[in-house]
Amino acid sequence: MESLPSPFGDPAINLSDSELRETAYEILVAACRSTGSRPLTYIPQSPKSERSNGVATTALSPSPSLHRSLTSTAASKVKKALGMKKRSGGGGGESSGQTDRNKKSVTVGELVRVQMRISEQIDSRIRRALLRIASGQLGRRVETMVLPLELLQQLKATDFRDQEEYESWQRRNLKLLEAGLISHPYLPLSKSDKSAQQLKQMIRSGLQRPLDTGKVTGETQNLRSLVMSLASRSNNNGIGAETCHWADGFPLNLRIYQMLLESCFDVNDELSVVEEVDEVLELIKKTWPVLGMNQVIHNVCFLWVLFNRYVTTGQVENDLLVAAHNLILEVETDAVETNDPEYSRISSSVLSLITDWAEKRLLAYHDTFNIDNVETLETTVSLGVLVAKVAGEDVSTEYKRKKKHVESGRDRVDTYIRSSLRMAFSQTKKMVEHRKRSKSRQSTSTSNLPVLAILAEDIGHLAFNEKAIFSPILKNWHPLAAGVAAATLHSCYGTELKKFVSGITELTPDAIRVLTAADKLEKDLVQIAVQDAVDSEDGGKSVIREMPPFEAEVVIGNLVKSWIKTRVDRLKEWIDRNLQQEVWNPRTNKLGIAPSSVDVLRMVDETLEAFFLLPILLHQVLLPELTSGLDKCIQHYVSKAKSSCGSRNTFLPALPALTRCTVGSRLHGVFKKKEKPMAASQRRKTQLGTSNDSAEILQFCCRINTLQYVRTEMESSGGKTLNRLPESEVAALDGKGKIFEQSIGVCSKGIQQLSEATAYKIVFHDLSYVLWDGLYAGEVSSSRVESFLQELERCLEIISSSVHDRVRTRVISDIMRASFDGFLLVLLAGGPSRGFTVQDSAAVEEDFKFLCDLFWSNGDGLPLDLIEKVSTTVKSILPLLRTDTESLIERFKAVCLENHGSDRGKLPLPPTSGPWSPTEANTLLRVLCYRYDEPATKFLKKTYNLPRKLT
Repeated sequence: MESLPSPFGDPAINLSDSELRETAYEILVAACRSTGSRPLTYIPQSPKSERSNGVATTALSPSPSLHRSLTSTAASKVKKALGMKKRSGGGGGESSGQTDRNKKSVTVGELVRVQMRISEQIDSRIRRALLRIASGQLGRRVETMVLPLELLQQLKATDFRDQEEYESWQRRNLKLLEAGLISHPYLPLSKSDKSAQQLKQMIRSGLQRPLDTGKVTGETQNLRSLVMSLASRSNNNGIGAETCHWADGFPLNLRIYQMLLESCFDVNDELSVVEEVDEVLELIKKTWPVLGMNQVIHNVCFLWVLFNRYVTTGQVENDLLVAAHNLILEVETDAVETNDPEYSRISSSVLSLITDWAEKRLLAYHDTFNIDNVETLETTVSLGVLVAKVAGEDVSTEYKRKKKHVESGRDRVDTYIRSSLRMAFSQTKKMVEHRKRSKSRQSTSTSNLPVLAILAEDIGHLAFNEKAIFSPILKNWHPLAAGVAAATLHSCYGTELKKFVSGITELTPDAIRVLTAADKLEKDLVQIAVQDAVDSEDGGKSVIREMPPFEAEVVIGNLVKSWIKTRVDRLKEWIDRNLQQEVWNPRTNKLGIAPSSVDVLRMVDETLEAFFLLPILLHQVLLPELTSGLDKCIQHYVSKAKSSCGSRNTFLPALPALTRCTVGSRLHGVFKKKEKPMAASQRRKTQLGTSNDSAEILQFCCRINTLQYVRTEMESSGGKTLNRLPESEVAALDGKGKIFEQSIGVCSKGIQQLSEATAYKIVFHDLSYVLWDGLYAGEVSSSRVESFLQELERCLEIISSSVHDRVRTRVISDIMRASFDGFLLVLLAGGPSRGFTVQDSAAVEEDFKFLCDLFWSNGDGLPLDLIEKVSTTVKSILPLLRTDTESLIERFKAVCLENHGSDRGKLPLPPTSGPWSPTEANTLLRVLCYRYDEPATKFLKKTYNLPRKLT
């Protein structure tokens, strides 16, 4: 059986339902006795009479209400008001409880005792205690006493069967005091009130060992003092100050009251409310002063008890649901007229649980209701709509109507219909697929096609059943219930049909069967929607608009997709053909770009323009396919444009093997074979402006400009494309990325690659004769940086006049980075033709300053902070050139041992990996290799057997 959480919360973790039920009965008996007009007298019952017939026969002087005879009870006014029928037992007879009561005249009190499962022994003990209380405090009302305290002091262990029962009873009353006075007090406890802590300690002590509460001792007097101190607190300015507040704090009072209301159900038939419910409720209401209840809270509690009983008993007794629904009407009135925040919290909690329960069933009502119990659907829908209205909830937002003002009942039922039909469609589809698999195990792609034909037939049956069984009921809240159901099924099937159409390459018998079945289904669904909307305000146009024709979408979709493919293929072929003839000359137009880029972008715009001129309603659906194809074409163009240009690594020279610079005759060792290269360099100095290298630089600039132009135009084209769509369709594209996002990204990466390739080509290829072949070759003083700076400046002038201003800084920055890398390579991997003394470091540092100044250009060049950032590595290495050899050797040994250890006392050769760094072993070793002095020569010979002389 289904169970629901309590809307009232848990008043005390250690108080069980049975303990709360016994407490509720004690309060009920005490409340009834205190309102009686005659004094209490107690006559013990004989064991025989106590056991007879299973009901109590008390000799206490009865109060009129507690012991009114039930043999001639009239028809229940409460049941009639709640719309409940008189229930019969199996075979048309009365329930066993009613039969027992007919055999013998019983009282309301006896009925309640039996309903609450209270034994005669407990009932007798309670009445004895109340008689003792009354004998000493005649006329005292029950709300002016703390009942658990009075019972603790009136009953002794001798009043119980054994000590264990007495201790259990005592613990219950102590826990009840804690729950009512400390955990859930009527008024919040003050932090300065020490009574609560003292009482809590005393209760904790009593739970561990029994208290002798039946005697007047200091402990019992202290207990009474603390309890009465807490229970007597009031905020009524003296009015009703004699009232004790020990069971009227929320949610304790609600849970106790719930136990009382549960007695309205027949103990022998959990689905039945007793016919004497009027008298039982009259009796229960006498507990209101003690529990702090009133009529509005009673209505909410009784609503929950009725509803909870319906749910927990298998949801088979519709009378209980009808009663709960009718009681909500009372709660609706109470909610309008009552401003009590505590009542609002209670009613909100109850109504929220009822709403959740109703929504769960109604959002999938096909799983819960059928032709046999369809009458329960009406009650459930009415309950769900009404309780949402009372709770003041917002209208469901899952399916918002276009009208600004709609009734929440209609809107909610609209949600129920759509949600449940979608689930029913999904279940039907799964069953059809299962049947299909069981009949055919073919693995071909066409074996699944007939599934949609079978599904169309089954969905047609589902639609007609919906119209016949459920729509007449749902139409009470939604005038287009059947039309909405038809539109929902049309939408579900349309989604599956689109998937099917996307895989069709040619018409086959299976495809014809599916399309024919889909056409028949569509006609049936449209007919249902039209018939349902005959009397509606808009003639059903709102529903029909939700049902775009299947056939039109299929035909148009296929035609447009074929059109897109043709245009995209044609554009790709044009790119392949024309890029082979492109000369990449920036002088051909004012923009410095390739003419082919202008043409390809014009073709993209023309394709988009033609697409939006197509007479279709599926632009938003098919646009991603078109833009994806065009996007790939532009990526193809970019790839072709940069394919032959290489990358940064293409132009970086290979590092020579570690060796030693010549020791001895420096000029002889270095310049003996360098005369021809130096002469060649002199010849090339005047040729750069008209050489092939200059033309290649211009081509690189043209390619960079072209990619920048393509990127800018594609960004603009993407924005223009979105502006062609209605706002609603643009919103549907959110989350799928920007249009042409990939080609824009490819352009950015292509610009980066070309910029780096241009920079490293200029530095390491075009100017290698003045950098790699000339800088510091031989004597440092005779081969300094001036020649390299002159040629580099000429290249920078070409770049500045040829590259688009939006990427000019990037290209020049990459040239600067390449120049700094080349400068470091000369110092650390320039080959045996180079050697440096400590005295050379000043000239080297001065040369690097000149190099930086070239890019700064007296403030007209790159920003100083950028130059500083890029030059960080070089500036960290230069101090090593002026460091004495002995210090370098010691630093190298320390770093090498720290990072690589030693092999039998020998230092390992550090790997050539990672960036240059003054704290990296390979960098230090290279500085030593190019150190022109005897200590470096000896150390390298001894450590790594590097030659003392070059041969």
